[in-house]
Amino acid sequence: MQERIKIQQEYIEKVNKLNSGKNLRYTILTMGCQLNENDSEKISGMLEEMGYNRTDKVEEANFIAFNTCCVRENAEDKLFGKLGEVKKYKETNGTIIAIGGCMMQEKHIVEKLKQSYPFFDIVFGTHTLYKFPEDVYNTIVNGNRIEDILDIDGEVIEGLPIRRDDNIKASVAIMNGCNNFCSYCIVPYVRGRERSRKAEDIIAEINCLAKEGYKEITLLGQNVNSYMRVERERGENVGEIDSFAKLLREVNKIDGIERIRFISPHPKDFTDDVIEAIRDCDKVCKIIHLPLQSGSSKVLKEMNRKYTKEQYLALVDRMKEKIPGIVFSTDIIVGFPGETEEDFKDTLDVVKQVCFEQVYMFIYSRRVGTPADKMEHQVPEEIKHKRFDELKKLVESQIQGNNQKYVGTIQKVLVEGTSKTNETMLTGRTDTNKVVNFEGTNDQIGKVIELKIVSEHMWYLKGENNWR
Repeated sequence: MQERIKIQQEYIEKVNKLNSGKNLRYTILTMGCQLNENDSEKISGMLEEMGYNRTDKVEEANFIAFNTCCVRENAEDKLFGKLGEVKKYKETNGTIIAIGGCMMQEKHIVEKLKQSYPFFDIVFGTHTLYKFPEDVYNTIVNGNRIEDILDIDGEVIEGLPIRRDDNIKASVAIMNGCNNFCSYCIVPYVRGRERSRKAEDIIAEINCLAKEGYKEITLLGQNVNSYMRVERERGENVGEIDSFAKLLREVNKIDGIERIRFISPHPKDFTDDVIEAIRDCDKVCKIIHLPLQSGSSKVLKEMNRKYTKEQYLALVDRMKEKIPGIVFSTDIIVGFPGETEEDFKDTLDVVKQVCFEQVYMFIYSRRVGTPADKMEHQVPEEIKHKRFDELKKLVESQIQGNNQKYVGTIQKVLVEGTSKTNETMLTGRTDTNKVVNFEGTNDQIGKVIELKIVSEHMWYLKGENNWR
């Protein structure tokens, strides 16, 4: 593995020499989840070591990279629309266009690119990200159009350069791929099977982040609470940190890190040792993202989620019993094939019972290559949208009540910077991921401070700085 990174480092140096003195710029359009964002940070790191500087103005860019997602259909529309927009820069400026990420693992998408958008220079998949410098070099030197995609699972490659977008919060991938094969999800087909990073590599990365002043870490994976499960089942020597619970406890020991979050766990794998680690680790935030997807046991079975409505609610109750003050966020899909009005009412019932802090709601989108795409009884679009609106109305009706419980309390808030909507205010987040806006001073940015919550405003709370 180290030999592969060494080879790519040599290509980075070659491209850097080719780019020397040219003042070249790059921009990246990232679509999708935090794992995609983490990959984009690696693409940024490689490009900057190759002599490119970041710009947010696409018209200035000499190199445009697209990092794609294929979870929902509108991601395809967004990519093709953006490609149409940047074609003129390719024609007038010779801009290099690279397209990577999950969507490139879908053969029908790559074929469409070749037929309708043949002006691209590089296509690379999720398993060949580490070869990006080599692809860039060959494009520049040989003028070749590169297709660098593997259909087999890639290895976990360590040591890639990274340029992070934030200097307070950082995401750290702990594993790649997924073995669950939910019937609506394309991820296992494009990210491959589960492969866990070695614990010592994860700990070393977080130790470096702590020394650089980062305060909050989010551990990333498609199914974080199955960390090291596949490796254990294979009988591999994985060392002492052989489970997600043990990893949480180890990260909790790292000096300088003040908050630990993680996404996404799977309800079927939420074991007692993980619950106890969350309870015991003071730095682990007490908001847990627990994807529901549907409240109907029938629909959950069709989704291949491997739990029932009753098991989900029992898990929530068990966590509430063991972890004081715990709250939940979730994902919900509306309009899965065969979902009846009764099934949808089961979803509303779970939302009413759990009273989630945050709900990420999605209208079911057919994905080519998944079992759900071929299912009968696809729900009409107008019914999907009607149910979505009903769910949204319920969730928003709960937000004020959830927010109200914060008013008058003292909350520890990690200050992230200036508010995007009001430059005179600072903004940060509570342990439970609530946005808090308040009047403060710039020296508080990057620190965890105590604020008194004085009012709630639907999508944010207002805090008072000098409350003592």
